[in-house]
Amino acid sequence: VTWVSANGKELTDESWGDSDMGCFGMLLDGRAQSTGIRQRGHEATLLLVINGHHDLVNFVMPASSAGEEWTLLVDSNEPEKSEGVKKKTGEEYGVTGRSLLLLVVN
Repeated sequence: VTWVSANGKELTDESWGDSDMGCFGMLLDGRAQSTGIRQRGHEATLLLVINGHHDLVNFVMPASSAGEEWTLLVDSNEPEKSEGVKKKTGEEYGVTGRSLLLLVVN
């Protein structure tokens, strides 16, 4: 698990203490193995983005060794409109206030 800030970078110790941080992501690397030995996995790499802020936050898609393109699976505020939206690493996605996103790396 890697915790990611809205700028697409890994959260630092200082970031956790920032009371203004209302949006962050949890990157679940599908390559993770129970033994801790790095090897090619068969599971999906997922990104869960949580926006507890009341307003839109432009979230930068983080880098992933599993691929360069993220596909949106769920947007809790716009479930019909956004499914299948694709974003490359470094691109922004507007996360509406008080919402949750789930994306997978292709």
